[in-house]
Amino acid sequence: MSHAVIPTLALSVLAAFVAALVVIRFRLPVILAYLVAGMAVGPHTPGFVANGEVASELAEVGIMLLMFGVGLHFSLKDLRRVWRVAVPGAVLQLTVATVLGVWLASAWGWPRAAGWIFGLSLSCASTVVLLRNLSQARLEDRPEGHLAIGWLLVEDLVCVLVLLILPTLGGLSTSGGAFPWKAAAAAVGGLALKLGVLGALMAFAGAKGVRWLLHETVRHDSRELFTLALVAVSVGFAFLAATWFQVSYALGAFLAGILINGLPISQRIRQDIQPLQDIFTVLFFISVGMLFDPAILVRRPGAVVLTTAVILAGKALAAYGIVRVLGKDRRTAMTVAVGLSQIGEFSFILAALGLRTGLLPAVGQQLVLAGAILSIALNPFLFKFIDRAKAA
Repeated sequence: MSHAVIPTLALSVLAAFVAALVVIRFRLPVILAYLVAGMAVGPHTPGFVANGEVASELAEVGIMLLMFGVGLHFSLKDLRRVWRVAVPGAVLQLTVATVLGVWLASAWGWPRAAGWIFGLSLSCASTVVLLRNLSQARLEDRPEGHLAIGWLLVEDLVCVLVLLILPTLGGLSTSGGAFPWKAAAAAVGGLALKLGVLGALMAFAGAKGVRWLLHETVRHDSRELFTLALVAVSVGFAFLAATWFQVSYALGAFLAGILINGLPISQRIRQDIQPLQDIFTVLFFISVGMLFDPAILVRRPGAVVLTTAVILAGKALAAYGIVRVLGKDRRTAMTVAVGLSQIGEFSFILAALGLRTGLLPAVGQQLVLAGAILSIALNPFLFKFIDRAKAA
């Protein structure tokens, strides 16, 4: 049965609120509540079924604001502080997790391209989950917290690049016959040229225009007008990037966040955009929960366990070993390992895009969703091991 915008929005948010009250009592991440709420109003559970098209449109706005927030937190200054460990560490960990995912996919008989998308989806930790868990553990302002955040920034950047290239390679690989490497290289080269032009326009014309706009808005001393200006910048850049340069809305919003990051009023920007970003992020996670079919836990329990093991154990052990080899102490290694042993928003976006481009089977997306829900639920409990390491 089809439902309009208001019932979908009202009942989805109500379900999220009720679920959040429950998970907070058990000190679980609220993101888990939003995913469960999405399952409750989705097509795979009895009762009310929300309008999937409406939820997807709202989720698209959520993705833009989420990526805008990632751009706002993408501090090159913070990254330079920890780059000697964060850059090689993140790349190595991404490689290990991706290879483990490819190995699982190969064992299940999936095509090689599906394995790569599956593996990459298992390698991308959630910015929202990490920042909230570090905050609750009071580690966000400590050196080990800075390293975990810098590590995640490198992961985010790699994921953004994959999101850019994936649609191009998806179209080429599904055209039939052998994979056309020359055509793929030409397509990626053309994409890089578009990005270069987009980046140049944003760095020069865009930076001056946005700074002028925001400073003029600040002069009016209107919080409402200032918030409206931020939404116009984030969503507007996303729309222009997609329309003029045929890249994703998410990339345009991400670049808009980077553009604003260095402004003197960037702290106020984060504070003012946060409530709006929070509500649309909730809608994004609800829409993801709607996609999850709990029957996968019964149909493929072994695959769910192995997928979750890669996220919780494979990623954590790889990160711990890499950080220790690079000369950091045990507590720092455990903070990075535990903080990144979960997956979230980039994994959802990658899996959905892989499914849309025909590179990932539907069961692959379901396994990614199952692994995300289980890892997000278990991640806060793993932080207790950090306290034990401190006491040891």
